[in-house]
Amino acid sequence: MYQDNVVLCGANSYEEKYYFNEDFAALPDAIKKELRIMCVLFVSEVGGILLLEFEEDGTLIFQVSSRDDDFFFDEIGSGLKIRELQKEKEELLKSLELFYKVFFLNEEIEHA
Repeated sequence: MYQDNVVLCGANSYEEKYYFNEDFAALPDAIKKELRIMCVLFVSEVGGILLLEFEEDGTLIFQVSSRDDDFFFDEIGSGLKIRELQKEKEELLKSLELFYKVFFLNEEIEHA
């Protein structure tokens, strides 16, 4: 279906914009709102560009980049913030991975 990583959403501190992939329009509005807040707060704190992407196996990753001439980008803070979000939002992130695996990769999920 997809060749590369699939972007779920992202925020750009340079253009002050938020992006949401409409392929995921079926997600509940509360989740879309939480993703927007999470991404926008991230780039407002550390700068740069944040993308939440699904890898081929359905793993959700944080992809962060910055301009070469952005001396205000906080690379260390970026790594710390990602780990903080992965811990605080673990349930949300795991649910998004499950959603992607079921509805996009058509994986069968075993009930526990």
